[in-house]
Amino acid sequence: MRATPLYRELKIKLREEIENGVYGLDGRLPTEHELCERFELSRTPVTRALAELAEEGVIVRHRRRGTFVNPGFAPSVRQRRTEAPDPEPTLRILRADGTWVGAMRAAAGDAITLDVIRPPLRALHDTFLSAIAAGQGPDIAVLDSVWIAEFARSGFLTPLNELDPEWVEGEHDADFLPTFAKAYRFGDAVVAVQGPSDVAGLWYRRDALQRAGMSAPGTWSDLHELGRRLAAARPPGRHVMAMPGGRRAAETTTYALTAFLASNGASVLTEEGVVLDSPAAVETMRFLRRLIDDGILLPEVTGYGSDDAVQLLAEGRADLFVGASDLAGWAGDSLDHIAEEFGFAPMPRGPHGRAAVLCGGMAYAVPRQARHPQLAMRLLRAALTREELVRGCLETGQLPPRMSAMAEIATASQFHAETGRRLEHAVMRPSSPVYALVSARLQAMCEDVLSRRRAPEDAVARAADMISAITGLDIA
Repeated sequence: MRATPLYRELKIKLREEIENGVYGLDGRLPTEHELCERFELSRTPVTRALAELAEEGVIVRHRRRGTFVNPGFAPSVRQRRTEAPDPEPTLRILRADGTWVGAMRAAAGDAITLDVIRPPLRALHDTFLSAIAAGQGPDIAVLDSVWIAEFARSGFLTPLNELDPEWVEGEHDADFLPTFAKAYRFGDAVVAVQGPSDVAGLWYRRDALQRAGMSAPGTWSDLHELGRRLAAARPPGRHVMAMPGGRRAAETTTYALTAFLASNGASVLTEEGVVLDSPAAVETMRFLRRLIDDGILLPEVTGYGSDDAVQLLAEGRADLFVGASDLAGWAGDSLDHIAEEFGFAPMPRGPHGRAAVLCGGMAYAVPRQARHPQLAMRLLRAALTREELVRGCLETGQLPPRMSAMAEIATASQFHAETGRRLEHAVMRPSSPVYALVSARLQAMCEDVLSRRRAPEDAVARAADMISAITGLDIA
């Protein structure tokens, strides 16, 4: 029995030749017929080898013109061939803030220098693309999880199972939550790994529920009744419920809105097409409009920035908050004290759904243009050990993506026990290579409904039509 499939042997051989400059940068590869003759193979393994190299961004295939080395892959080849090794390697890390860089610095020790680039979160996507276009991709990129499909399709990311197949199989696939382990697998390639995560749901001040004489709401009817009671006794300047509700809040609006949609069994995209234009989605937007009409949500939520809603809850100016579990960064207190003051629940279920939480966060990836891919993989392994995840998440309030780390941290922190037990059955934001454009349409839909600019059914239909045009998918 053959240990390695023929197509994989050919794929490895062609990649070695490309990296050694056999075809020149941006050079033409032999035709399929020529490769069949040269390696004495049938067309099937040759076709599959080329298809996988194209999917991984090593080559590009042009109909009637031929197959060429991918310009996006070529800069990293040029660097490896022409540059002398660094006596003290410098790893370039791209991310939006400093969280978790400490773990990498500890793993790097004195022998490795880390050059950390920290653009604002809003600029992170374009900064990464600009670096790739200039042939200066970082060694490690910490990216919003919803961008991974886009960058994987473009061939910008190195499959981690090429760098360390034993770690991927023995730790990633075995210990990371299945939702995460599957999210970044494209065919046989695992192109990224989930970092510490957040879940979006309903936060509440425990004293507010005591004043209302209610427990955490389990249905939309419960939520409306709770909001009505709190609104009746609301002092001036206090909000009943805060949530990001418009385009100014960008991705945080999509985060909250998608959690609401999921709680009524509505979603945006499936493999069959765009499914946003559904009775469940319209019903969700009507419920949000009702919260505005009844004074439970205030109209100004459409103008909130990314952090305004969570800040209102943390400062005691709102009783309820719909959003992610990054409250610890705003409340400025120990996690134990936060757990005493605040509670967290899934989004209450709508008439056609179930209680839901939305999961998201940042993912680690090694770009194809990394100068030190093996060293980058080593640092990723160090930052994602069970011990390091527990230590870091106890500081930030985020949730570790590893099952073993989640089990350990739940015994040490009530805050993590309450938020983390929702994680296993969480849903994720819609995956699309053009996610940023899809997200912008969802933000506009939410703002249009809450501002009364459009009726719920019109706003949903318009958003679905535009997402269909953006993605090229039919409306299912």
